Amino acid sequence: MPETRMRTPLGRAIGLGSAKEGVQHWWMQRVTAVALVPLVVWFVIWVIILTGSGADRAAFIAWLRDPVSAAVWVLLLIAAFYHGALGLQVVIEDYVGNEGARLGLIVVMRLMALLGCILGIVAVAKLSLGA
Repeated sequence: MPETRMRTPLGRAIGLGSAKEGVQHWWMQRVTAVALVPLVVWFVIWVIILTGSGADRAAFIAWLRDPVSAAVWVLLLIAAFYHGALGLQVVIEDYVGNEGARLGLIVVMRLMALLGCILGIVAVAKLSLGA
């Protein structure tokens, strides 16, 4: 037992392997962040254009009926919810000490993110298709 207390953190970690998830998670956070930049810029520009011209709900729906606008909205929703879920997962992993609570919170957070994304896509489809 005293031998393990005398080992350095590196010495204790050698041979344990890796989870092989960290790099993919890190890359997906960066990819979604880069994807969100033009999507959010596009969104802000259109909000400025629509509000600046005094557009009402009918004008917004007419704009949303354009297939490109609807598709970009869906991409924005997917990227935003996925990026948010990745970020919240890191926060939960870093600050929740209990393993069971950590796993439960991650599952609930992912389900809520998925639900929010699906509801957003359904709303865009409903408005853009005129249902």
